[in-house]
Amino acid sequence: MSVRTATASGAAAAMLGACVLLPATQAQASGAQDSPVVYAHRGASAYAPENTLAAVDAADDLGIAWVENDVQLTKDGVLVVVHDTTLNRTTDAEEVFPDRAPWAVKDFTAAEIAKLDAGSWFGAGFAGARVPTLTQYLHRVERNHQKLLLEIKSPKIYPGIEKETLRVLRKAGWLDRAHVKHKLVIQSFGAESVKTVHVQRPDVVTGFLGTPAVADLPSYAAFTDQINPSYTTLGADYVAAVQKLKGPHGKPLKVNTWTVNNAAKAAEVAGFGVDGIITNNPDIVRDATR
Repeated sequence: MSVRTATASGAAAAMLGACVLLPATQAQASGAQDSPVVYAHRGASAYAPENTLAAVDAADDLGIAWVENDVQLTKDGVLVVVHDTTLNRTTDAEEVFPDRAPWAVKDFTAAEIAKLDAGSWFGAGFAGARVPTLTQYLHRVERNHQKLLLEIKSPKIYPGIEKETLRVLRKAGWLDRAHVKHKLVIQSFGAESVKTVHVQRPDVVTGFLGTPAVADLPSYAAFTDQINPSYTTLGADYVAAVQKLKGPHGKPLKVNTWTVNNAAKAAEVAGFGVDGIITNNPDIVRDATR
C-alpha cells in the first residue's frame, strides 16, 4: 500500500508542475496566509477502499493528519463505519446474504456485517478488508496519531445515534480535553443532529454539511462551528460571509468544502479562502495548495 500511495503521490506531483505555485499566489492575493487543512475523505479513498482501516493507513502513509468517516447503527445498536445506508456497493453482502435485499445497514447485526468483504470491490490486494466498528476505527486513528472528522450519517434513520456516538467516543478516550480541542469534529447533513450533539456535549466542535442561505447563517452559528458545503455551491463571497460570524465557541466559523479531487479545483477553492478541503486524493490537494 505504501508503494501504491507513494507512486500515486509522485505521479501527482509530476503532473502538477508549475501549478503547485498557483494556489499560494492566490492565497496571498486574497489575504489568506495559511494553506487549507486537507481531510482524507473516507480515508485516502482514491488509494484504498473507503472507510476501511486500510484507507486510514493510506492517509497516514501520505502524511495526512485528518481523516473523514461516516457512522451508522447496526440492527443491534453497534456503530459501524460505512457511507451508504446499504451494504451492497462496497461489500459482498449480495453474495453472502442473497435473500436480504436491499441490504440496509440497519437490518444487519454487527456480527453479520463483520463477515463481509469490504475490500475486494476496490482491488484484489484489499480482499478480506472489513467494515470497521467505530471503536476499531478510533483505535487505528489513535495509533496513527491522526485526527477525525466524523459524520453522523442519515440520522433520521437512527434515533439516538448522537448519544451512542458520544458514548463510544467517550469510552475510547476521545472526549478528553486534548481530543476535543485538537483532534475531533462531528458533522452531519442533519441540522437537528448537529444541534443534538452540541446540546449533549457543548465542548465538541461541530460542523453542518450544506450551504445555508447567507441570511440564515446566524441561526446556524448558534450551534455549529463549521459550515461545510459542496465545492459546487460556494464562492469567495459566501466563504467570507460565513467567516464573518462567530460560532458557539466564540471563534469565527470555518468553511471546509467537499469533495475536491483535482489540483485545478483545489487551487480555485483555496483562492476563495476556505479553511479546509475534503478530498479522496489528499496528496494531490495538499501539493496543489501549499
